[in-house]
Amino acid sequence: MKTIGVFDSGFGGLTVLRELLPLVPDARYLYLGDTARLPYGSKSRETIARYAISSAKFLADQGADLMVIACNTATALALRDIQKALPIPTIGVVEPGAQSALATAAVSPQKVDRSHVLVLATAATTQSGAYSRTLNSLGLRATEKACPLLVPLVEEGWLDQSAHVSVTLDVLRIYLLEAFEQAPDANVLLLGCTHYPLLKPLLETTLNALHHPMRIIDSAAATANAVAKLAVEAPPAVPVSTPECIFYATDSTEKFKHLGSIFLRQPISKVELVDLGG
Repeated sequence: MKTIGVFDSGFGGLTVLRELLPLVPDARYLYLGDTARLPYGSKSRETIARYAISSAKFLADQGADLMVIACNTATALALRDIQKALPIPTIGVVEPGAQSALATAAVSPQKVDRSHVLVLATAATTQSGAYSRTLNSLGLRATEKACPLLVPLVEEGWLDQSAHVSVTLDVLRIYLLEAFEQAPDANVLLLGCTHYPLLKPLLETTLNALHHPMRIIDSAAATANAVAKLAVEAPPAVPVSTPECIFYATDSTEKFKHLGSIFLRQPISKVELVDLGG
C-alpha cells in the first residue's frame, strides 16, 4: 500500500486530498495542516522554505513515500528546496494546474497561441510569478490577479448556502472586473489557490452575470490527477470502500475538525496535534 503525504499551511490542501481519494482509493493518506504557522504567504521565502521542509519531513518520517505540496505559496516559493530535502517523489500544485490550462486551451476555439489564462491566487503566489513563468513556458499568455479577501470569506463559510453569500459575490465581481481590465480577452480561468474550488459555483454565477463565460481550471483536481498517474500502478484487487486517512495539525484540533470537514466534504473525527517548532 502506497502512503501519500499531503501538506498545506492550513485547510485548503484538503481540496487536493478530496480529489485524490477516489482516484487512488487503495493508498494510505497522511495529511498535515501547519495551522500554527499559517499564513505562509506573509513570511519570507526562507521562512516559507523552512516551514514547508519541516512539514514535509514530518510526513516522510511517518512513512510517506510520495509527497504532495498542496499549498500554492509553498510550491511557488520553495518547491525545489523541498524536493532537494526529500528522498521521495514530490509534486506541487503549480505545474499540474498549468498543464491542465494548456490542455484546455488546446481544444478551445482560440487555441493555444491566442489563449489568455487568468490566474486568481493569493498575494504571495501572484508576487512570486510562478504561474506566469510556468504558463509562459508552455506558450500561454497569463495574467495573475491577487484576491486576498477570498480565503477569509471561504473560511468564514460565506458560500452558496450562507446568508452572507451576497458579500462573497460582490467581492468576486469586483476582483473579476479589475482582472478583465488587464486581460479583457482572457478565456481560461485558473484557480491558483486550494481554497478556491469551494468558490467554483459562485465564480460561474458571477462570470455568467458579467457575460464573460470561461473554462475554469481547478488546480486541486489537476494536482490529484498528476499524483494518480504516479501512484496508480494497477487497480486494487479488492475495492477499498474507505481509504485510510490520518490527520495532523500544529494548532487547534477542534478547529481543524470543523473547517476540515467542510473542505473535505466528509466528517473528520480525529486529528493528532503535533509540534514542529517555530
